[in-house]
Amino acid sequence: MIHVPPELEKILSETEELKNAYLVGGCVRDGLRGLDCKDFDIEVFGINYEQLVNSLARWGRTDLVGRSFGVAKLTTPRGQTFDFTIPRRDSKIAPGHKGFQVEFDSSITRKEAASRRDFTINSLMYDPRAKQLLDFFGGVSDLEKKILRHTSAAFPEDPLRVLRGMQLAARFDLETAPETIELCREIKSRYRELAVERVRDEWFKWAEKSVKPSRGLEFLVATGWVEHFPEIQALIGTPQEPEWHPEGDVFVHTALCCDAMVKLTDWQSADTDSRIVYSLAILAHDFGKPSTTHRALKRGQMRIVSPGHEEAGVPLAENFLNRINAPQSIRERVIPLVLNHLAHFQELTDRALRRLAKRLEPENIHGLCIVMTADHMGRPPRPAVVPETVKLLLARAHELEIQSSAPQPILLGRHLLALGMAPGKELGAILHEAFEAQMEGKIFDLPQALRWLSQQNKFPLPDFVLEQLRNG
Repeated sequence: MIHVPPELEKILSETEELKNAYLVGGCVRDGLRGLDCKDFDIEVFGINYEQLVNSLARWGRTDLVGRSFGVAKLTTPRGQTFDFTIPRRDSKIAPGHKGFQVEFDSSITRKEAASRRDFTINSLMYDPRAKQLLDFFGGVSDLEKKILRHTSAAFPEDPLRVLRGMQLAARFDLETAPETIELCREIKSRYRELAVERVRDEWFKWAEKSVKPSRGLEFLVATGWVEHFPEIQALIGTPQEPEWHPEGDVFVHTALCCDAMVKLTDWQSADTDSRIVYSLAILAHDFGKPSTTHRALKRGQMRIVSPGHEEAGVPLAENFLNRINAPQSIRERVIPLVLNHLAHFQELTDRALRRLAKRLEPENIHGLCIVMTADHMGRPPRPAVVPETVKLLLARAHELEIQSSAPQPILLGRHLLALGMAPGKELGAILHEAFEAQMEGKIFDLPQALRWLSQQNKFPLPDFVLEQLRNG
């Protein structure tokens, strides 16, 4: 029923101390859904932590990464890693994610251990020896019906479980049980207890792994937790011009754009960081609309417009990314995508494209086109197609070979130093002007850069260089 890696199966079958070991959590859930699983969690009953570590030592390197929580990580000689735990009872004694009293008890039953897990779909256990599934809380039924339901009354002990619910609903396209929504609403004031690193981890899972991101956003609204993310909350009810946005308000549009994003082949084939960047960029692309939206007379008709919402959205996107503790490497890629997400409606001269590529650094035009495409597709019943303006932008960028990176300076400091120019401000000023000329399309290679240098009388070139330039 559940695929168990041969190496893990051997460890479990040949280690007497692990005779009461069970696969738990996500590997069971994903195995039932026919998904490949790389992370295996094993819960071992009837022994203490020291016995667990000693029993694993013969199979590889053990890292006591979570000793206070009964966790031991085993890395085998083949490089596979498995997480082993012993069951525990957690008692909430203080606010915050560290405010738990952990009690280990070898007599804890399997049902008791399963009851402390967050959602029923994660409370499933699998006996690899008997090939038997243990389902104490209806997890299989909820998985089949695509329902997200909390496991027990212990759920509120860790408010992070709400954000975990947000990303699980999005990752597996789940509808949340009403009683779970109500329980989440009751603990929304405890958001401040969460460490920002844990908040970031849940948002990044949403951004990287969702199959229907809108489920997660709708979960935040239903539970009231959207109030902790005011940039998203402000989108709700912000109107849009029906001719251009027949789908509804800005929140509806954003949710549909996120769903469109994860269906794009370019998103699905991207690396982990890029999937996170594109998802967060499309989430934030219209953060500026609530503050800029108004009615104005356009072509003889009153229209709903949001001029300048790209620029207005930048500080809001930065606030959101800072609040979830996104690393600089992610922030510096998301922000230019938000700022330039309407660039395909601007003039597409070679000069404009080169400067666009430079503004996007360290992101690129290819990534921007992914965001633009998702933005266009989030407008049903309009056709979900790649807009012609985006096709043209990408084609022109390919011609200029700047679709994946911005133009780099042709004339460099080492060239000027080799010609005898002394280091200093003048050298830097010449390099700046040369790069501007390159961006304007006046310089395409090094000989041309040297001709430009000579024509501008920026620096007297040696005679042998002038001779080489005259001879081509």
